[in-house]
Amino acid sequence: MDQRKEEGTEIAPEIVEEIVRFHGHMCPGLAMGIRAAEVALREVGPCSSDEEVVTLTETNMCAVDAIQYLTGCTFGKGNLIHLDYGKNAYTFIRRSDDKAVRVSTRPGAFNRGPEYGELSARVREGNATQEEQARFEELREDRIEAILQASEEELYTVEELEGVEISPMARIHNSVPCAGCGEPTMETRVQELEGRKLCPACFEAALAAKAKYWETRTKA
Repeated sequence: MDQRKEEGTEIAPEIVEEIVRFHGHMCPGLAMGIRAAEVALREVGPCSSDEEVVTLTETNMCAVDAIQYLTGCTFGKGNLIHLDYGKNAYTFIRRSDDKAVRVSTRPGAFNRGPEYGELSARVREGNATQEEQARFEELREDRIEAILQASEEELYTVEELEGVEISPMARIHNSVPCAGCGEPTMETRVQELEGRKLCPACFEAALAAKAKYWETRTKA
């Protein structure tokens, strides 16, 4: 993986290795994240040391770790926002001028093929022979390399967006004890029920218990 075609990834091999160590393994998903992050670095700027760059990710797959590592957008800083859409798609936004681009996977970009799918299932289930495991690793390495070497146009559609709304920069809020579990909870997340200030989990549990009580009373 040390040689890159001119049209492929521009991320240096040593940086790729750092990303692999951060994530724990190399896979096609991580490779796709590297390629998506390249678009972000080009279109909205370098690694985000604070919150000036925001990423909206429509998946929680392996690719997100590469994006976190390369862009500096993280859940802890509040500038990595998960939208649970199940799509390998990402929107990168620069706060200074509201520039935003959405990077979405083209159909067939992963191109695993039927053999890869069958072997992957057997490996996950623990039914693969040593030969099948070796063949699966070979196919996976080939796919990783193909993704890293592919042109951007083969993998992603890049669309510039206007008027994307994002939350303001992170603020520090006070915590208050939940009347149910007693755990400190951010005051903006506390909900009141019958005079009790509850964390979201206790609020939902109390609503469920109340509904069950009235259901029982109705049946009685």
